[in-house]
Amino acid sequence: MNINLEIRHLRYFVAVAEELHFGRAATRLHIAQPPLSQQIRKLEEMLGYALFQRTSREVRLTAAGEELLERARHTLRKIEADVSAVKKVGRGEAGALTVGFVGSAMLTALPKLLGRYRGEYPQVDLQLRELYTAGLVDALLNGTVDVGFMRDAGSIDGLRIEALMSEPFVVVLPRKHRLAEQKTVAVKSLQHEPFVLFARSYGSVAWKKTVDVCEAHGFTPRVVQEAPQWLTIMTLVGAGLGVTIAPACVTKLAVPDTVCRKLRPQSQLTHLELACRTSEARPISTAFSELARRTFRGQS
Repeated sequence: MNINLEIRHLRYFVAVAEELHFGRAATRLHIAQPPLSQQIRKLEEMLGYALFQRTSREVRLTAAGEELLERARHTLRKIEADVSAVKKVGRGEAGALTVGFVGSAMLTALPKLLGRYRGEYPQVDLQLRELYTAGLVDALLNGTVDVGFMRDAGSIDGLRIEALMSEPFVVVLPRKHRLAEQKTVAVKSLQHEPFVLFARSYGSVAWKKTVDVCEAHGFTPRVVQEAPQWLTIMTLVGAGLGVTIAPACVTKLAVPDTVCRKLRPQSQLTHLELACRTSEARPISTAFSELARRTFRGQS
């Protein structure tokens, strides 16, 4: 038997079954009683069994009607839940989102952003990955990361990149360094100093921009030690291995035996950037990116 059962048939049936009165059920459904009666008869014809016992005094469910009532309620609840879930995905309120970030991003408004996002989108499965800029670029391009926070990545085919914030560079010195008592440090005065710095492979544009701060004043920094993270780099500076030039956000790190000083002149700015694939158009990514823009604008 070909049964063209529609959701409205179930909705009409449940209303009558719960009211046990066609007039009240019609009022509840905001339709006239005759069309409601016709649809119930059509449903009974499709199923081949009576769902109601009708008399001039009352309406009662048959055994088949009682069975259908429980199943119809379950079906309608399931449909309602499914539609709600689809709408949440469409609004970017549900689903999975993987966010990648470089370590220095955690010294900016990023933690505040993540807290706000968790609060506003509690049903999103948010995954976080800390990577270097070069690794983050690869992860974005291969789809293992959806949205990324990078530093001075430059222009990259396949990625949409925008600056969220700009900040100056500072010099990090051992606390007992001869320049540590100065409020600002001339870049030129660092030309004979040993440097601790991150490797070029971690982010070639960011590395080149840092080196350019020195080369603009006639010297290339003599890197004696490479390290992967700013906390490690600054700890090595505190141990006396050298000095470093870093984004101003590192001043939030309370590293023993180090001081951070402004550079003069300020010839370069470093940029924290928001990136995603040019093909990424899911509402969940769009909602996260828009909240990121608002959060960083507010922080500025």
